Amino acid sequence: MQTRLAAEFRDTREGQEAEAIVRKCVHCGFCLATCPTYQLLGDELDSPRGRIYLMKQVLEGAPVTRKTQLHLDRCLTCRNCETTCPSGVAYGRLVHIGRQIVDERVERPAAERLVHGALRAGLTSPLFGPAMALGRLVRPLLPSVLKDKVPPSAGARARRWPQREHRRKVLLLLGCVQPSMMPNIDSATARVLDAAGIQSLVADGAGCCGAVRAHLGDPAGGLSDARRNIDAWWPLVQGLTAQGRVEAIVFNASACGLQVKEYGQALAHDSAYADKAARVSALARDLSELLPDLVPTLAGRIDRSRGSGARRLAYHPPCTLQHGQRLSGQVEDSLRALGFEVSLAAVESHLCCGSAGTYSVLQPELAARLRERKRGHLAALDAQVVVSANIGCIQHLQGGNGVPVRHWIEVLDEALG
Repeated sequence: MQTRLAAEFRDTREGQEAEAIVRKCVHCGFCLATCPTYQLLGDELDSPRGRIYLMKQVLEGAPVTRKTQLHLDRCLTCRNCETTCPSGVAYGRLVHIGRQIVDERVERPAAERLVHGALRAGLTSPLFGPAMALGRLVRPLLPSVLKDKVPPSAGARARRWPQREHRRKVLLLLGCVQPSMMPNIDSATARVLDAAGIQSLVADGAGCCGAVRAHLGDPAGGLSDARRNIDAWWPLVQGLTAQGRVEAIVFNASACGLQVKEYGQALAHDSAYADKAARVSALARDLSELLPDLVPTLAGRIDRSRGSGARRLAYHPPCTLQHGQRLSGQVEDSLRALGFEVSLAAVESHLCCGSAGTYSVLQPELAARLRERKRGHLAALDAQVVVSANIGCIQHLQGGNGVPVRHWIEVLDEALG
């Protein structure tokens, strides 16, 4: 298929990249079976193949409409279609470019612009923590849709950060919302790594990975966040401080890990940051990538009588881990080696739960339908705890659910005592 770009896009880097991606699509339809929105709505324009058709029209100069924008908005960017596609179409990158072009040509309604702006500014603001604390104070008075977004206060354990120094050191990105919403995930990560002889460092000045702004119509803001993080991490990457050189940059939120692993691609054309971004991306590791090598050290320290005693776990692998980072098996295999019973849903374990970053706020009806579908499959496992690897999935699945939903590192941390 030869795609002739409209004149305004023909000579742009994004336009040429989009053309190359579109050309790879052979329209086989394999993606239809693994697209959550197509499974719910049955409309081909709400599938990867249909959205590629819409973006092809846009790139060829066809009129851009509000309907085009709505179909692109409904995409979760779960990238399930990428792991299904036999042609290797980089759909996630294509939809990012397509949304950017469409948003430049179609003005959103005022209410949508307000929500997008509030999310961009609010989730990455220093005021998010105080706002979350206030939300907890009035949580009993909140409507259920908001109450689900405000987790209960963390216990004293969340403030226990190990103080021992180790020869092996890694960087942790605390991120934008996790320290306020679920701080125990970060401290549990540091404690488990400490038990394995690895020291966790946090760089002053690092913040949001950039995904929030990039996914909410501010790609330039997302790149600014990436540059800020690179600057904050660089002294420890190069070993220029008294703390020495880190061996990896570790992420316990798989969405952040995916974003940072793509810094090198995103900043490849920035002469001041291209080499640094590539180096940072090469050092980025999801926490699960470290886990298999830690099993021999941790196995002898597991105490079955400690913590909640939860041994029967249902694992929901986030899309950003299994489809974005293409990592499968490390979490469940390693937890099984440590004595846990771990099961995945027998049906649709590959499908998104509906969280997808800010998707559950912007598309609440579709997100709720996907959540109930996922919960049904997980409930069939009769587990004591549902575990996942990304705060968005954890918060979304927990809302209104009686079975505890936690990060797998928290369960492991409790078993270590």
